[in-house]
Amino acid sequence: MSAAAGAVAGPDGRLRCPWGLSAEDYVAYHDTEWGRPLHGDQALFERLCLEAFQSGLSWLTILRRREGFRSAFRDFSVPAVAAFTAADVERLLTDTGIIRNRAKIEAAVNNARVIAGLAGGELDALIWSYAPDPAGRPVPRTLADVPAVTPESTALAKDLKKRGFRFVGPTTAYALMQACGLVDDHLADCFARGGGTA
Repeated sequence: MSAAAGAVAGPDGRLRCPWGLSAEDYVAYHDTEWGRPLHGDQALFERLCLEAFQSGLSWLTILRRREGFRSAFRDFSVPAVAAFTAADVERLLTDTGIIRNRAKIEAAVNNARVIAGLAGGELDALIWSYAPDPAGRPVPRTLADVPAVTPESTALAKDLKKRGFRFVGPTTAYALMQACGLVDDHLADCFARGGGTA
């Protein structure tokens, strides 16, 4: 897939971001979830965990194991994951439904504990406080126009790390911002830009 690629027509004739058609598993995620505003500490915790697990891997690998992650991490209930013990970490290291990386598993547990120490809704408010003004952002026409890191994602990563979060570098923070709709990086001609419906 060329970075110069603009939106392409899918089998239904609708124009989509090229990555949204690169694998069948991506279509529904692209059309109904990615880039849509997402709120709530539990939902944001799930995305934070999944983006951290994705680090160094294909997003498709994570998407295909999403139900395994949900099962392993108790539907990303913050209190449940915050209560995980060393025995739970060892159990997860044998769970073939997820990515079995000790550092990432321990980061998920750690991050749940950090969130548990925040006031309800505070994670949501914290993350969304870094949403850039959409009027100040050029609309991407091709994949080459979509950044991997921005000043806002760098600042968000720094703030999260200062609070004790792990596996939240600027690139991961920007992927989180894209996934949760803080930015709309659907290409200009993509039908899903601006919340278009499937």
